[in-house]
Amino acid sequence: MNEKKVQPSYIVKEHDFVVVDDQLTFDIDIEGEDIPLDIVYEDEYLLVINKKSGMVVHPAPGNYHGTLVNALIYRFNWNTENNTRPGIVHRIDKDTSGLLVVAKNEEVLEKLSEMIKNHEVERIYYALVDGVIPHSTGTIDAPIGRDVDNRQKMKITDQNSKDAVTHFKVLKRYPKNTLIECKLETGRTHQIRVHLAYIGYPIHNDPVYGKTSKTTAFGQYLHAKKISFIHPITKEKLSFETPLPEEFESYLKQLEQENRKE
Repeated sequence: MNEKKVQPSYIVKEHDFVVVDDQLTFDIDIEGEDIPLDIVYEDEYLLVINKKSGMVVHPAPGNYHGTLVNALIYRFNWNTENNTRPGIVHRIDKDTSGLLVVAKNEEVLEKLSEMIKNHEVERIYYALVDGVIPHSTGTIDAPIGRDVDNRQKMKITDQNSKDAVTHFKVLKRYPKNTLIECKLETGRTHQIRVHLAYIGYPIHNDPVYGKTSKTTAFGQYLHAKKISFIHPITKEKLSFETPLPEEFESYLKQLEQENRKE
């Protein structure tokens, strides 16, 4: 900073001259691991996986094991060559369960990524939220960007943000919760979680955006239930749906029983 080394706590001022040493190099050695995968569909070009809650999609600093990518490398003997996300077209959060599509080669990866960008992949989630939503349907149109006070979180902001649109439909109301279906028009990081918290109905058991930090090990009650798209190579219409995780279903039954008692 101004030709002197400074502490990380230094607050940058206007007209400061900052130099960053970008000559840092490191090798990323991601190993394949024999981790069971719930494969819903597979052909020579792509596969659709039902990811369980608790599994991270791809490796990141401090977490290079036990991810979906580790499992894919083992299954297909892929050479990562310092690529920490081979085949990953889109991701879902660690504690979100459900469907995501994986490409088997670069051509398919590029085509699917473009389809996601152009809103040509329909993705529908089921979410259990805290609070009772009074209206049957709704659309949340609010830009999302990184929270400058907490880099691990996203927030609704007009600063360095991207457009984000989520459509929802009420499926079932309980005394203190609502089961809804969410359809993504865009795919921003933590989009559904941020949007629902923004309108006052955070996803139940969400440790980051929920109303309480007292959560269970299962994570947020958010499940990528349906995915539909045109196959980028064969042009066949593909559509898949997967049931809710056992923990999710069990909790809904518990809420239903409490509902009957009241």
